[in-house]
Amino acid sequence: MRRALRWLMAVCVVVATSTTALAADLRPLVQALGSGGYSGTEKALAQLSEAGDPAAVPVIEALQAGDLFVRKADGTVVVARKSGDAFTLTDPLTGAALGNAPSGAIDKIRINNSLRRALSAAVGALTLMSPDAGVRRSAADAVFKSRDAAALETLNTALAKEQDTGIRRAMEQARAAILLTAGGASDADTQAAVATLAARGDRDALALLSMIATSGASDTAKTAAASAVATVEQTLMFWGALQNLWYGLSLGSVLLLAAIGLAVTFGVMGVINMAHGEMVMIGAYTTFLVQELFRAHAPGLFDLSILVALPAAFIVAGGVGIVIERSVIRWLYGRPLETLLATWGLSLALQQAVRSIFGPSNREVGAPSWMSGAFELGGLTITYGRLWIVVFAFAVFGALLVALKRTWFGLSIRAVTQNRPMANAMGIRTARVDALTFGLGSGIAGLAGVALSQIDNVSPNLGQGYIIDSFMVVVFGGVGNLWGTLVGALALGSLNKFLEPYAGAVLGKILVLVFIILFIQRRPRGLFALKGRAVEA
Repeated sequence: MRRALRWLMAVCVVVATSTTALAADLRPLVQALGSGGYSGTEKALAQLSEAGDPAAVPVIEALQAGDLFVRKADGTVVVARKSGDAFTLTDPLTGAALGNAPSGAIDKIRINNSLRRALSAAVGALTLMSPDAGVRRSAADAVFKSRDAAALETLNTALAKEQDTGIRRAMEQARAAILLTAGGASDADTQAAVATLAARGDRDALALLSMIATSGASDTAKTAAASAVATVEQTLMFWGALQNLWYGLSLGSVLLLAAIGLAVTFGVMGVINMAHGEMVMIGAYTTFLVQELFRAHAPGLFDLSILVALPAAFIVAGGVGIVIERSVIRWLYGRPLETLLATWGLSLALQQAVRSIFGPSNREVGAPSWMSGAFELGGLTITYGRLWIVVFAFAVFGALLVALKRTWFGLSIRAVTQNRPMANAMGIRTARVDALTFGLGSGIAGLAGVALSQIDNVSPNLGQGYIIDSFMVVVFGGVGNLWGTLVGALALGSLNKFLEPYAGAVLGKILVLVFIILFIQRRPRGLFALKGRAVEA
């Protein structure tokens, strides 16, 4: 035991001694930051960066933040932070407390734009040696953007020690950027640097290669860069198409959620429900209320709020839908114009009711941690929120298919859809099927509201932005056909996203509408036509 204690004390002494020696080595360079004006500070900063010691990083960061001062009494460089009417002083290298001082006892070390760029480059170079992998990766990215030739030696040293493949690749890209912009590299090094940037293949690499291809670099560098530019442009075009396809899939999943409930009610009952968007809105506001309860009573479980909001939104929106069907719509079957006007009036009444209860302004609905952030997949950027919405949309679609194909309720819905008088004669209570079907469609719209609350503003007008698109999806796919709704939603979502870069958002929607009108002229029953009450009517 005593031997272990002696060994531990020896280690502590060695560490403390090495830390003190390290601080002593850097101390003159830190002191030089406070003398000689801008040029003196820049010269001292370059020497600190060349020293390659990560212990200088807090000093440089303090200078960046405007917290580095010179104490007038003895000319010592200190870190000073406001504390009441005075400043709290600490040693920039060791962090030791140096007491307090009034503002008149210290002078701030000022920096200009040139120094700001040099500071960013110096921090990037010094943190390349950090034991933290994330810090090293960020440092490599910072050096790539700054392309400071002073960081090349430190970068070479860090490359020789780096074991992580991804970080090493980022360092090699930063080194290639420096070699191409600093000049003086051999033809072999230039071609290797161009190949490294071409392999990176993003817009930053394209901008740098384009600059080299049109600059006063050597003919070898310009030829290699021009060839790499063409390769990178083709790569970016490919990934851009895939990104648009992902955006189309994402938009299509949102349209699918908003339209699938409408497809059920429209296909079975032949009801043009203009209040369907308000069922989506009710689902979103239910999510807001559930999250408020979690914030007030169980903030530590907030990540589970969305999972609780899903059944709650389904029940609330479905219940409202059943009430609407039993109180209004049941009296208007077979009168589509009156149904349209009645549900439009209901939509206005529901919007005004929500404005009266919650106010007209947007409501904050937070995202759980597992739906926050994004990740890179090749050249694609995929947000977790959108990814989970896509997964959720297909899960709802699959569950609805199973319910319609494998349950008594689904069999009743299909029977009423195909032949209402015969279903009634066989003992199926068609009035109850109508009410439950309308409740099912409204409940699914409520689930869509939960999903949309994560990507759109929760306001009384939330549903109005999706009702027209939902009707277009249902009509295009085929009234009452779920597979048609799926294909229609994905097709229209993808078409919208591919048109937007060329025609703009508004003109793109107009072109989609024109396409649907022309399509319906050729196929009035949509892609997948069903024989049922809606068609026979």
